[in-house]
Amino acid sequence: MDWLVSLFMNNESMAHIALLYAIVIASGVYMGKIKVGGISLGVTFVLFAGILAGHIGFTAPISTLNFIQDFGLILFVFMIGLQVGPGFFSSFKEGGLKLNMLATSMILLNIAVMFACYFAFFDTSNPVNLPMMVGTLYGAVTNTPGLGAAQEALSSIMGSSTPSIANGYACAYPLGVAGIIGATVAIRYLCQVKLADEEKELESHDNDLTLVPHLMHLIVQNQFIAGHTILELHDFMRRDFVCSRILRNGELIFPKSSTTLELNDKVFVVCSEADKDAVQAFIGKETIVPEFEEQEKTKQMVSRRIVITKPEINGKTPAKLHFASVYGVNLTRVTRQGMEIFARQDLPLQVGDRVMVVGDQVSVNRVSSVLGNAVKRLDTPNIATIFVGIILGIILGSIPFSITGTPVPVMLGLAGGPLIIAILIGRYGYKVHLVTYTTTSANLMLREIGLVLFLASVGIKAGANFLNTVVHGDGLLYVATGFLITVIPILIVGIVARKKYKFNYFTIMGLLAGASTDPPALAFANASCSKDAPSIGYSTVYPLSMFLRIFTAQLIVLLCCS
Repeated sequence: MDWLVSLFMNNESMAHIALLYAIVIASGVYMGKIKVGGISLGVTFVLFAGILAGHIGFTAPISTLNFIQDFGLILFVFMIGLQVGPGFFSSFKEGGLKLNMLATSMILLNIAVMFACYFAFFDTSNPVNLPMMVGTLYGAVTNTPGLGAAQEALSSIMGSSTPSIANGYACAYPLGVAGIIGATVAIRYLCQVKLADEEKELESHDNDLTLVPHLMHLIVQNQFIAGHTILELHDFMRRDFVCSRILRNGELIFPKSSTTLELNDKVFVVCSEADKDAVQAFIGKETIVPEFEEQEKTKQMVSRRIVITKPEINGKTPAKLHFASVYGVNLTRVTRQGMEIFARQDLPLQVGDRVMVVGDQVSVNRVSSVLGNAVKRLDTPNIATIFVGIILGIILGSIPFSITGTPVPVMLGLAGGPLIIAILIGRYGYKVHLVTYTTTSANLMLREIGLVLFLASVGIKAGANFLNTVVHGDGLLYVATGFLITVIPILIVGIVARKKYKFNYFTIMGLLAGASTDPPALAFANASCSKDAPSIGYSTVYPLSMFLRIFTAQLIVLLCCS
């Protein structure tokens, strides 16, 4: 049995270290599935499992824990950056500008409340209290990347004497999860919101009609357009539509932009839901054309969904690819991440998109080879891009920036550098021939691996002093101040979003969950609404919120703790 004792007690053994992480991560994940009041802590329970292991002396060398912690953090934030990168800059457009302003205000309020609690309740002469409050801040807003960024920034300043701010995080986190949901519910009653009325408002104000495709058969009845080409009709109407088939005197025609329309032509048109009435009024009334299917069989016309897998297509628009004039096919719809979008001429295509192509068999096959349509290629992760990005991120994060008033140069660190590079690569990588596409499952897998490695390492290192901090130290005070940091900004921003900006309550729920980067809050919001408003609000503010949470964590530490 000596071998078994050695396996658990020999901290220097690689088998011991691997066993330590396996036990901590597995037990933490399983315990995180336990729900209390319908709420679970999820994968974050790995932190508590690590604290327990560290408390009983089941640990590993500090150098090993530090390496695994930093590598896990880099992998975690880089995969987050790749995910939010494509939508990061578009989130600042007109529809999302106010939401992002509110989210930024909430982040600043979280920081302001943290400092107010620090000066009101803690001994400011103790150099440990401010770092611990930073940990409490990120537990209160349930933001693990911020904790990692703050911990990494502290290490660069204090070295081996870095306080374990994970204790403050662990104290505030459980009530932070419940507090976000509870404060969101409180806004509903404070603003006297009726959920049924909010649902009706969403139905009457659909903001995405320009993206939703509408298919219809029309008869050309407008004499003015007879003899004019489809391209000329686009110029006349100033509307984007695709005419994929024409039935004229019993003969099926596959049109190009130079094809003319004649009276009594029967045309198959795809346009956005918002433009359907205008297109119908301009061309002619809607009809049923059963002859289309029969003629398509005779002409060997096909409609096929093709998956874009070639990197060189990434970012190009249908207008630049000239599908109709060069390849003799029409592109009518795009399916992206489960959502069907009307194929506007200026819509940038992405690797992973499924496009609906209409044309003859030969032409469609030719376009299929141009776009790739190699589904297996999507299953292969672009591992080189990930590590090239990590290299650039580490280099960027290591560049020192001198700021007046700070005793040491400021660096973005191992969290900020990779995050910024990942966002840029996710948005513009195709311009330098970097393939950034990863399946959702692959992204989540790499992200979760990085997260659990980071949490396990932080927990194991914090375990030795955790009980003393909670029982004999300021643990209960961290819980109370964490609750204030959670609730006060949510109530202020939520009420302002409702009273001043008149946002729909379900959109506000998504806004608050996204600003807190809290998936349980989003799940609660989605369960409360039959529409996509919470998810839209969440996804609109999530990229900027995640970036600001990580960046401000380092900024607070470097400006106030050095």
